[in-house]
Amino acid sequence: MKPMDTHSLLQDKRYLFWTLQFAGWSGWGGSFYLGVMVWGKAPDNYAIYLAVICSIGMVITLGMREIYHRMWNADAGWRFIGILLASYIGGLLWMSARATIFYNLMEGERKKHEAGSMEFFSYFDGAMSAFWVMAVWSGLYFGIKYYMLLQEEKQRGLKASAMAHEAQLKMLRYQLNPHFLFNTLNAISTLILDKDTQLANNMVTRLSRFLRYTLDSDPMERVSVVEEIEAIKLYLDIEKVRFDDRLRLHFDIEPEAETALVPSLLLQPLVENAIKYAIAQSINGGSIGISAKVFGDDLLLVVADDGPGLDLKHGRMPKGGGVGVSNCRERLKEIYNSDQSFRLSTTDPHGLTVSIRIPVTRAEKDE
Repeated sequence: MKPMDTHSLLQDKRYLFWTLQFAGWSGWGGSFYLGVMVWGKAPDNYAIYLAVICSIGMVITLGMREIYHRMWNADAGWRFIGILLASYIGGLLWMSARATIFYNLMEGERKKHEAGSMEFFSYFDGAMSAFWVMAVWSGLYFGIKYYMLLQEEKQRGLKASAMAHEAQLKMLRYQLNPHFLFNTLNAISTLILDKDTQLANNMVTRLSRFLRYTLDSDPMERVSVVEEIEAIKLYLDIEKVRFDDRLRLHFDIEPEAETALVPSLLLQPLVENAIKYAIAQSINGGSIGISAKVFGDDLLLVVADDGPGLDLKHGRMPKGGGVGVSNCRERLKEIYNSDQSFRLSTTDPHGLTVSIRIPVTRAEKDE
């Protein structure tokens, strides 16, 4: 069984309460003892006396804590009155215990304090001092409790935000274009009708491999550029059966960029978009180029085609087009916030180029 770490212990309210309780009363007792030493020599048995009254103070504050638990949901005004009353009564009880123990434990000191009419005023001053100790304890108790409740509320908010963030990423990640599956299954059906069972079987095998990869990969995790390109090739193996020589591919992956991390299947919707709008609509097909380069602290990913292109307005696609492109843009915003860029431009002399810039991150090596 592994020992509980410090963070877990601090999250344990019971452990935290008793730690602060012991630390607080020990600190009060130590400072009181030092104060007596500054003004003169401490009486005999004074350390024992302080240890006993600190223990009694702890017991009294445990009773006050129970009262505060019961009045926690009361109105603010009643709660304030309850704190004052509990602190005053707790102070009186504590001062009575202190006086009783002091006069019985230290006979020499008792004679010094037996000064007739001054005894009442001395006791009254001590009771007010005890009241302020209990009032400070109450203030710290409520302050720490409210702070912890605020932190818990903040953590719940952060957890809810993280869950919403994760759900958003998964939604964007799993929105596979239905046209892809429809066209692939339609191509397989055509191959079967043409009795090209070998090619149909190859296509089913490639489709199953690609779908298995999409299901196994976690949308919250990142993969290396090499792994991302391998996944793209799984997808393109399927499309190559459909388009054959009409689909021409070019990869330009710098060695330095191979180990950089990217969100899983980030480029697949962009490649699918290029096939849909550039390759499928051209009689002679076309080319798709995928490149990855490192510039300083940035990773630049580019997917370009030489299709008919689009009428871009301010670097964006026409309204209603390119769901895959929109999803890719939103995923980048969710993951990298403002530390990324997603730009559309025209390929020279025609076509569409998608450029992505994200920070370079690499997997930590196991030591």
